Order: sequence, then structure tokens, then C-alpha cells
Amino acid sequence: MSLIIRVIANALALWVAVLLVDGIDVSTQDTTSQVITFLVVGAIFGVVNAVIKPIVKTVGCLFYALTLGLIGLVVNALLFLLTEWIAGLFDVPFHVDGFWPAFWGAIVVTIVSWVVSMFLPDKKDS
Repeated sequence: MSLIIRVIANALALWVAVLLVDGIDVSTQDTTSQVITFLVVGAIFGVVNAVIKPIVKTVGCLFYALTLGLIGLVVNALLFLLTEWIAGLFDVPFHVDGFWPAFWGAIVVTIVSWVVSMFLPDKKDS
């Protein structure tokens, strides 16, 4: 159940990013398709962050230390672009127009996901 809630939280964060950041687009015709697209992209984004981000952090820990963590912003943008690429492989109509929209979109998704997670029950609460 927690996984489903996290995917929904990611989908909500992606929806906010599409609304706020110019260059991030979901091109669907109706609301149902749009919701499904956000859920699919939210699941892809969650898998990318769960699998690839720890590997990148481990391999690039020296860069994280040298830049005081600022390289994390670039890594998040690149993971956002990777999510868009993977979504394209599955013909999901999610598009990012380059690095800067991905950079700002990743920041928006991170902030919104953090705010949403504050309202979700923690595993320790169970």
C-alpha cells in the first residue's frame, strides 16, 4: 500500500511540475489519459530514483563532498531526463525540452514530494 501512495505522491508532484515549469509537457487529450500518464511517469520516476540514484551517489561521493552537495541538483535533473527517456520507450506522452526544464522540474518535484510526504504516515507510525 505504501508503494501505491508513493507513486500517487510522485504523480501529484509531476503534475505540479508540468503546471509550473515551461518545457515540461504531458500531451494527452482527456483527463483520464492524463491521470494515467502521471501515474506511469510517477512510477518510472520512483524506480529511477530508487535504483540509479544510490549508485550515482556512491560512485560520485567525492563530487558530492567537493561541491557540498550541489552536484545533487545536476544529478536530479539528469535523472529527470532519464525518466523522460524511459517514458518515451513506452510511448508515454511525457516530454522535457532539455536540461533547464529538467533542472527546475526536478526541484519542483523534490519540494512537492517532500511536502506531500509530511502528510503521509511514516512506516514507524504503523
